[in-house]
Amino acid sequence: MGMKTKIALGAVVGLVVIGAVSANAGDDGTGTGTGNADKGTSASADRQPGGAKDAGADSGQDAGKAEEAEKAETKLSQAEQFKAFVKENGTAQEKEAVSHVTKVQGADKQNDILDTADVYTDFTGGLMGEGSGPAKLIASAFADWKQSENGLVTVYDADGELLGNGQF
Repeated sequence: MGMKTKIALGAVVGLVVIGAVSANAGDDGTGTGTGNADKGTSASADRQPGGAKDAGADSGQDAGKAEEAEKAETKLSQAEQFKAFVKENGTAQEKEAVSHVTKVQGADKQNDILDTADVYTDFTGGLMGEGSGPAKLIASAFADWKQSENGLVTVYDADGELLGNGQF
């Protein structure tokens, strides 16, 4: 192939990829093509009185406070953020189960195509051990914390053995 043909083929492939990504980004799964503009807002901004969604031009201080709260939230590890969410919003059983969480990986960046997250606990014994029941509660609480169109959370014990998984 000639140089011009290679360049033209590269440009066509690039346009197809850009078109596919932009079509996927605007699709909210309802077929309306409206997308979900609030999907990226943080929970802390939603909880602020007058939150970041309602911030007008004259509420610069409220927006600044929301940004500071969001920055403070991102300084926490993913496990600490998850525990804080469950402490505020979870049931008593979920709070007990999540108290055993030691580490969370993969919860920070999502693309709604193939999202995976790993939750590590201090339970022992694998599937037949004491943590298999609480693993379902942990997966359920994780699904309340993070939402994805195609997400899978996997819960592991202290030795790295699978305890359970669930969709989020």
